[in-house]
Amino acid sequence: MLRSMYSGISGLRNFQTKLDVIGNNIANVNTAGFKKGRVTFKDAMSQTIAGASASTDNRGGKNAMQVGLGSSLASIDTIHTGSSLQSTNRPQDLSIEGDGYFVVKQGNAQYYTRAGNFYLDDKGALVNGDGYKVQAYKYAADGKTLTNNYGDVAINVNAVLPATPTDQISVSGNLDVGAIEGTIITQQIKVIDEKGKVHDLDVHYKKTSADEWQVYYGGVTRKELEDDDTIAGQLKITVGTDGKLTLDPVDGSAISIILGKDENDDDIELKPKIAIGDISVDKGGTTAFSDPNGYLEGKLESFSIGAMGEINGVYSNGEIATLGRLAIAKFSNTSGLNKTGSNLFQETISSGTANVGAAGDGRGTIASGTLEMSNVDLSEEFTEMITAQRGFQANTRIITTSDEILQELVNLKR
Repeated sequence: MLRSMYSGISGLRNFQTKLDVIGNNIANVNTAGFKKGRVTFKDAMSQTIAGASASTDNRGGKNAMQVGLGSSLASIDTIHTGSSLQSTNRPQDLSIEGDGYFVVKQGNAQYYTRAGNFYLDDKGALVNGDGYKVQAYKYAADGKTLTNNYGDVAINVNAVLPATPTDQISVSGNLDVGAIEGTIITQQIKVIDEKGKVHDLDVHYKKTSADEWQVYYGGVTRKELEDDDTIAGQLKITVGTDGKLTLDPVDGSAISIILGKDENDDDIELKPKIAIGDISVDKGGTTAFSDPNGYLEGKLESFSIGAMGEINGVYSNGEIATLGRLAIAKFSNTSGLNKTGSNLFQETISSGTANVGAAGDGRGTIASGTLEMSNVDLSEEFTEMITAQRGFQANTRIITTSDEILQELVNLKR
């Protein structure tokens, strides 16, 4: 048989594969997070008719004579370039501005995806369209420290943030340097007791000397302070010669504040730590106040996902609690990932082990309310389709021409 016929057959097979890849690309032109494929060819083995020879004193060298035996596939690459983001204004739609991948799990199997169209299931777990659970890093009990462990993230729409009693008060504000002795400034602040109830607490500042103010947290009325100069405050603010303010006691140890009586006629008591915050002595200044912590019980009203992947719950008491931070994976060789369908990838020995970390840590940032579109370029795909079609036609000509030659050979014997 003629070698040209087999070369033509190899070309047909390769261009058929290229058309298959192009067809898949076009079919997924509107698939969120889809990464297009690309086919490259290489020449197949060549048959050596005569080998190369070196030159001599009387004669020059001679090149080898080889006949190619067609082409073969060099690679079918997955092109992981980023694509444009489409705004959806849906909080659970996420995209990554960078090279990272969302991490999702089904049982113990871990997958990676760029398609961020996520949903909440009946238990509040964040999942993709096939129910695979999105992975996120957990926060410690203090709600501020990010742990090294990631897992399923649940957003319970019926969650309740328990009340937190006031345990720290920061003294801050302005005091009038020109105030005369006996001047009293009264502020009312809101504090929360151990049972989550709010109380209005009167705080009095009384100037007792040129460089000293006494502070009273409840237990005494303004009128009593005006009538009696012998009542000592629970705290003392002193203005030093260098203009710096000091608080007595310096260690900010807790003081006892009686807020009232409960239903059992027991004292409702707070023992918050007191610390000096942003406080100054200013001529003409007339305000002073205390900034307490603590908050009432609140119910989850909404949630949002920030650029660093933090999932923030917004509660009815005005507090914001971080529920988790999305886990993002990076790979040494993204082209080595295996497509497993449903917009999912799996790592292979070629891609390298997934380097999983929190979003924003060199892995890209999160754009909430957007979806990454397919990176398929239709103009490019149709151009490649034309070249593949012409290549296919040319290879069929090789086969038909070879067949005509074989027909002539058969006809030699009549």
